[in-house]
Amino acid sequence: MSGRADPARAQWAGEADERGPRLEGVPADGGADGDVRATDADTPTASTGAPGGEGATPAPTETAGTETAGTETAGTETAGTFEEVILADVAALTAQRDEYLDALQRLKADFDNYRKRVARLQEEQASRAAADLVGKLLPVLDNLDLACAHLGAEEAGGEEARALGQARRQLLDVLAKEGLERVDAVDVPFDPTVHDAVAHAPAAHDGEEPEGAMSTGGEHAVDEVMRAGYRWRGQVVRPAMVRVRG
Repeated sequence: MSGRADPARAQWAGEADERGPRLEGVPADGGADGDVRATDADTPTASTGAPGGEGATPAPTETAGTETAGTETAGTETAGTFEEVILADVAALTAQRDEYLDALQRLKADFDNYRKRVARLQEEQASRAAADLVGKLLPVLDNLDLACAHLGAEEAGGEEARALGQARRQLLDVLAKEGLERVDAVDVPFDPTVHDAVAHAPAAHDGEEPEGAMSTGGEHAVDEVMRAGYRWRGQVVRPAMVRVRG
């Protein structure tokens, strides 16, 4: 062979250098002698890649684990705060309920007392009004008593005496049903709460009681009723005007 360089081979060798790593054992002129393998210096590896390059493998970090732990902590704190808010609301509602219940019980007790007081006042007012009416009717009863005494007994007084006596009895019966009680008994022990002594009769000599009189054990007794007295529902409206003996 001649010692002149082949232009075609030289061109191929230059293109091979531009395309990739030079094969060890291959002459620059493209000879076939030697092993065909790439050298370490010419073979790029993932570990020797430039930072930020396509072949670079990023180092593992603990960012994901830290974010997970932070999320769990935040979730626990949120749950605890939510429970505290719920418990506080329940306590506030319970206190408000107890306050309203106590106020309602006091209001109910006040209303019951007010109702009882009003009922008692109405009853007392009705009783006073009835007592006032009875007090106004007492002079009428006194006049009827005087008229009957003037006309005499019904059997001997004729038609007028009987009519007057009947009207008097009817009026007394109606008032008695409503609670009026007549105080006109004689020969009974003197009671200053229902009797008003306006006269005194001499006592019987030697301890003898007058004929027809009941024994009172030596106490003062009603000898004569000069004007009848009345009690209205247990209360004395007017004491009886009497003459006592003893």
